[in-house]
Amino acid sequence: MRFKIFLGVALIVWGAVFWCGDASAGTEICNRVVAVVNEELITLYELNRKIQEMTGLSPDELKERDRKAYIQTRKQVLELLINEKLAQEKIKQLGIKVSPEEVDAAIEKVKQDNQLTHEDLLATLKSQGLTYEKYRESIKKELERLKLINYEVKSKIIIREEEVRNFYQENLDRFKVKDKVRLAMIFIPFEGRDKERARKKVQEILERLKKGEDFASLARQFSKGPNAQKGGDLGLFKWEELDPAIRKLVEKLPEGEITPPIVRPGGIKLIKVVRRYDSGVRPFDEVKDAIYAELYRQEVNRRYEAWLKELREKAYTKIIF
Repeated sequence: MRFKIFLGVALIVWGAVFWCGDASAGTEICNRVVAVVNEELITLYELNRKIQEMTGLSPDELKERDRKAYIQTRKQVLELLINEKLAQEKIKQLGIKVSPEEVDAAIEKVKQDNQLTHEDLLATLKSQGLTYEKYRESIKKELERLKLINYEVKSKIIIREEEVRNFYQENLDRFKVKDKVRLAMIFIPFEGRDKERARKKVQEILERLKKGEDFASLARQFSKGPNAQKGGDLGLFKWEELDPAIRKLVEKLPEGEITPPIVRPGGIKLIKVVRRYDSGVRPFDEVKDAIYAELYRQEVNRRYEAWLKELREKAYTKIIF
């Protein structure tokens, strides 16, 4: 049965040639199959698109600059595409799924671990030639890969604290930060013209805060603002990113303190200074989770490569150049 399947693929391969113009006039082929991976095909179009995505240059531009580098890059990218096809085939077989919510949570964790505002993240991606949509797709693939490895590799990955501390000491420059602040908010909207009800609710919340109740719990219970179910967390801000009126109220508040009620046309806000980050090197305890995640990811990648190598040995692959 396997021989018949591959024979069918081979027939498709030799027939899968696409011309940019009139073939009889000797027009150059603009698309064709360049590799077979089990029952999947990789086309020249896929390969060229991936080369441009990874290098920022079209294959023609890369070839003009350095033909030898172009050939090497093309080979490496094709190998990457073959590995991706094999992994995706296995992911489909196992029914592995990653939801948009899981991707959102992973990105929020990245921002939190690295003290990035959303604007910081977008700026970093832009400097690397990536769009936010491409970044989301890469995170999705990484989560799929993690689930795949967790399924395929039975031995537990252990990262020792000594490794985490050594990484911190050897990469102190990576943990330098500028002044930032993390804020949370409870927002009580005005309902129609009945503003008195909102004022009474805010006063009730303030009384409960004075008695020691948790701001995040009250936000989940009463707030109608952003991220209410996450305790009203607004994320990290550079001071210059804040509305001047808000900045004036919060810049002198110590951690844990809350602003007086801020009345806006749509309702009333209470803003809490969750954490202040001064310029300097972030302490180890604050970044150890992020370092652990990076070292864990490196180990996952190592095992993933070993697993792929074993999978390649069992798979049918044919490169056609």
